[in-house]
Amino acid sequence: MSTPTHRRLEQHAGELSTAAVHQMETSYQWYQELSASDRSWVGLVAQAGIAAFISWHSDQSEAPSVATDVFGSAPRDLMRTVTLRQTLDLVRTVIDVVEQHVGMLAAPGEETRLREAVLTYSREIAFGAAQVYAAAAESRGAWDARLESLVVDAILRGEADESLTSRVSALGWDEVHDIVVVVGTAPAGPGAETVDSLRREALRRDLPLLAAVQRRRLIAIIGGVDDVLAAVSAITSQWAEGPVVIGPKVPHLYAAGRSARAALAGQSAAPAWPEAPRPCLADELLPERALAGDTRARRRLVDKVAHTLADHPALHETATAYLDQGSLEATARLLFVHPNTVRYRLGRIHGLTDCDLTRPREAFTVRLALAISHLPDL
Repeated sequence: MSTPTHRRLEQHAGELSTAAVHQMETSYQWYQELSASDRSWVGLVAQAGIAAFISWHSDQSEAPSVATDVFGSAPRDLMRTVTLRQTLDLVRTVIDVVEQHVGMLAAPGEETRLREAVLTYSREIAFGAAQVYAAAAESRGAWDARLESLVVDAILRGEADESLTSRVSALGWDEVHDIVVVVGTAPAGPGAETVDSLRREALRRDLPLLAAVQRRRLIAIIGGVDDVLAAVSAITSQWAEGPVVIGPKVPHLYAAGRSARAALAGQSAAPAWPEAPRPCLADELLPERALAGDTRARRRLVDKVAHTLADHPALHETATAYLDQGSLEATARLLFVHPNTVRYRLGRIHGLTDCDLTRPREAFTVRLALAISHLPDL
């Protein structure tokens, strides 16, 4: 490119920057909605782009280092405010402005060469912007993964301090409600790949998710859950073979420790119920958790069954007799009542405790609850 063209570019650099900013203001609503500070930074990026083009134009023997020359002036936070698409809008605007002024900038006969140089440089700018945003996304992804792991670990430990509050906010989970913790065995392979695969499945179903692999466990915290079993069943294939246990639903992430404790205890105790469904609610595993020494499960089981029946002596007597006799008629004879009376009482027991004594599994639950209620320190 001739020296006169280069000299004209240097003379009109300020005008080009001003024209580019003005065109941004009139063309893009997103630019108008930026804060004054962010608009100032965008203007500086436009100026840097024009200055870098002029510098490269004088010696085109090497590819332009646009990532440093153009985007190096902007703060990292600007990339959170201005998207890649908007950055490309900025590039397109600057190129349009330069092309509009080619007649004024280029020496006679060199208009075509200047346009070609602008197009070459704009391509490099576009690739440079993509590179900058990709690097920022990769760095942010690594940081978010580390932050996510810390949040999951804090919830499993039952920690709810100020650091958890700030991390939850940073992840955007302070407004997520209806949360469950799901625990199961992690599939073989790198933990990061396992978590990424689970996250993709959750994303397809619009389920907010935090996840981590700890030892052999894959732990997921799922938000926005309405139908718990349906939501988790849809992604259960992401866990390896074995029990997948769902903790009770809690209102927000700061209460997720309660769900996590139940899910972890349930997963440990689940082998004692080989026929357990997959996934399985932690509350369905109360008997096995109680046998495994889970104090909270023992208390819940006693409160749910033994204390409830203790408030209704006739029902308590009927439950004990039925568990021993195993039939309506034998129970009726033992209690000197009509079999229909026994049938009615069994219905009331079912309604109050959610345990149907005619089903072996639920009869086992009641028998265990009544037995545990006689133990001390409950």
